Amino acid sequence: MTARFHSKNIASSLTGALALAIVAGSVSFAAQQPPSQPPSTAGQPPAPAPTPAPTTTPTTAPTPTPGATVPGATPTVAAVPAAVMAAPGVTMPPQYTIGADDVLSVIFWRDKELTSDVTVRPDGKISLPLLNDVHASGLTPAELKDRIVEESKRYVEDPNVTVVVKDIKSRKVFITGEVRKPGPYSMTSTTTVLQMISIAGGLADFAKPEKISIVRTENGKPFYFRFNYKEVLDGKKLAQNIELKPGDTIIVP
Repeated sequence: MTARFHSKNIASSLTGALALAIVAGSVSFAAQQPPSQPPSTAGQPPAPAPTPAPTTTPTTAPTPTPGATVPGATPTVAAVPAAVMAAPGVTMPPQYTIGADDVLSVIFWRDKELTSDVTVRPDGKISLPLLNDVHASGLTPAELKDRIVEESKRYVEDPNVTVVVKDIKSRKVFITGEVRKPGPYSMTSTTTVLQMISIAGGLADFAKPEKISIVRTENGKPFYFRFNYKEVLDGKKLAQNIELKPGDTIIVP
């Protein structure tokens, strides 16, 4: 019994050793083999080259011919000339009305032969080709434009008129007496008594500043306003520093 058991153990040990030797040999053989090569492509047609993306050539829109209509474009509308304008350097005061000696330009946009530069006469009228005399004094430029349009319809079909104010000489204020520079002054903006005295160079040496007066004619009747120069300078009774109107006369005794 003892001899058989020992023989079985020896056989079992030999079998295990043989198995380990076979496994070790397999590993060593696999390590010595060269790496596998990819499958040969001999005899196969080459892969087609990639097709380049098509290039786009930018297109330039055609330059429109003057007067031609471009499809899809919004048609332009000719600008309508203004009915009333002021020449460069001329400021029309608010509520300005035309008066004697004012210089105007009456423009007929489609009838150039009727266009004319005119000066308002002392009788308040202007003279235009074909229309002769047209009353202008006391009207705003817009009212004069409407009057000219109505009168010219007798001779012109659908007249297009613009009135341009070129020079304002009718809005005068007069200052006389003891000031440095007495005389008439054009008033193209809001002007007070104190401002006008300053424009006239200020009071003269022998002026009586507390007895200044302003004479104004309205509806054919004269009105008098008192002005105390010293009080206004001291900030007192400022209401007497009234806003002047065309035709006013400041008297400085």
